[in-house]
Amino acid sequence: MKKIDFMLTAFRDGFQSVFGARVFSKDYLPLVEYASKECGIKHLEAGGGALFQSAFFYTKENGFDVMDAFRKAAGSDAELQTLSRGINIVALKAQPKDVIDLHAKMFKKHGMSIIRNFDALNDVNNLIWSGQCIHNAGLKHEVTVTMMELPPGCTGAHDVPFYEKTLRNILDAGIPFYSVAFKDATGTSCPRKVHETIKMARKLLGKDARIVFHSHETPGTCTHSYIAAIEAGVSQIDLALAPVSGGTSQPDVITLWHALRGTEYTLDVDIDKIFKLSEMFKEAMKDYFIPPEATKVEPVIPLFPMPGGALTANTQMLRDNNLMDKYPLFIGAMGEVVKKGGFGTSVTPVSQFYFQQAFNNVMFGPWKKIAEGYGNMVLGYLGKTPVAPDPEVVKIAAEQMGKQPTTDHLSALEADPKKGLKAARERLEKENLPVTDENLFIVASCEDKGILFLQGKSTIGVRKKQPEAKTVKAAGTKPSAYDVSVNGQNYTVRFEGNNAVVNGTTYQVSVKEGGAAPAASTSSAPAAGTEIKSQLPGLVLRIEKPVGTAVKKGDVILVVESMKMETPVVSPIDGTVAQIAVTQGVQVAAEQLLAVVK
Repeated sequence: MKKIDFMLTAFRDGFQSVFGARVFSKDYLPLVEYASKECGIKHLEAGGGALFQSAFFYTKENGFDVMDAFRKAAGSDAELQTLSRGINIVALKAQPKDVIDLHAKMFKKHGMSIIRNFDALNDVNNLIWSGQCIHNAGLKHEVTVTMMELPPGCTGAHDVPFYEKTLRNILDAGIPFYSVAFKDATGTSCPRKVHETIKMARKLLGKDARIVFHSHETPGTCTHSYIAAIEAGVSQIDLALAPVSGGTSQPDVITLWHALRGTEYTLDVDIDKIFKLSEMFKEAMKDYFIPPEATKVEPVIPLFPMPGGALTANTQMLRDNNLMDKYPLFIGAMGEVVKKGGFGTSVTPVSQFYFQQAFNNVMFGPWKKIAEGYGNMVLGYLGKTPVAPDPEVVKIAAEQMGKQPTTDHLSALEADPKKGLKAARERLEKENLPVTDENLFIVASCEDKGILFLQGKSTIGVRKKQPEAKTVKAAGTKPSAYDVSVNGQNYTVRFEGNNAVVNGTTYQVSVKEGGAAPAASTSSAPAAGTEIKSQLPGLVLRIEKPVGTAVKKGDVILVVESMKMETPVVSPIDGTVAQIAVTQGVQVAAEQLLAVVK
């Protein structure tokens, strides 16, 4: 029988696809050890992608420490793989050469052995330097072609000839690689196209080449696509484990083991140990809230391609901001932004740009507010899109963003004074934080949230199940849970030690009894003057102008982050900041008072 290799994605893509990557490492590392040392699974996805940033953003863990612990749990003989996004590496924004090089060196230092490296636009120019850095660091480079199905009626990319052209461009560029992956983050590629694509790659690369196919079950056809890829000659597929398999994630190891029974192919696993591992995993994750959309097959995804790994990350943020009721509208708006955006593959970061633009089109009106990432993509600042974006959208983006289209995005990236290790070093020194290679990379890739983490100011944003709030208590005792209404938004708040669980999301808090009036700068009663309120719910990322600062009309007073988009809050008049009604790191509701200028 022919053995089909698989990488276990449960502890990275599985977490991202189901929990939005918000999982404490202590809850799963014992499972990593059992999978490697008892089940003999020696190829595991261990980090990268959103899982690297989520440690700093949501679990108050250092992503490098988590990788070190993963290596210890898996053992020295395991192949540990991470995910990188070309010039974006593990950041949401594109990075210059020095940060890309440091990424490879740091991930090698912290125990990784393989990096799957892709570009959402399939612009090979974005893979040349990043691939070389991975190779130079002593890591195995898995160069990647990204796939999806276009919305009905669209043509010009994402067919077999397009993927063959991309693969030939990779070969012509001389990029060193260990393996070639075909990655479909949406799971929308038709099984027949998957078969023909793998067959094309096998013919082009030769019988001994290592070819990988990755997909998601979101539209319900992934298992069929995996069988099609296997029959076409693929070397490896990616599989997860319950409770983070199927739905928005990869098919389960047990599912593929069963699907291959009676064929000439095998996964060559001890199925009894896999069953035990799955039961242990379910027990370890029993307290985590599993979004219902994460477990479903969603037939409309081929029309509005949202990747499984991004779907729940976005719905988690919508829940955090009490916007989940509008989710069908956001998904419904995806099709148009894909069609007009140039057919970049719907995979991070482009999938996030698509969703952000769909979000803006719903919340503010079609094309009234261009999302920064989407605008940069259509203007060419991420590379060349597979087809030309809609000219009218390009014009709108240029007008709103105050920048013209470019055909030399790599030079523009190197010239940006806000990016790179020099800027990161200056930021660390300004904040009196240690300047280490790890800290430089954290600040370069995580920006303001990286600084908050290093300052010990980051919050926990892990969504676990919670018992129903009980506000009725015996006389003389204090309730442990409260129903709170703020600006018309309802919240259930439950206190657990130094944490507050708000609508299922955990935040670190400090609560004291008292009665003293709050400081004027954070008072809930507005000062006299012009009030500035939040357009959207979100997180106060930073305060640019403290109380007493003179400002001009249009000056940025503070920045609110919503759905991974930074929204500057500007002064509507010339004057002086009389009040800042919020503090850095707090969650605010729509129409909540932010500041007063007089």
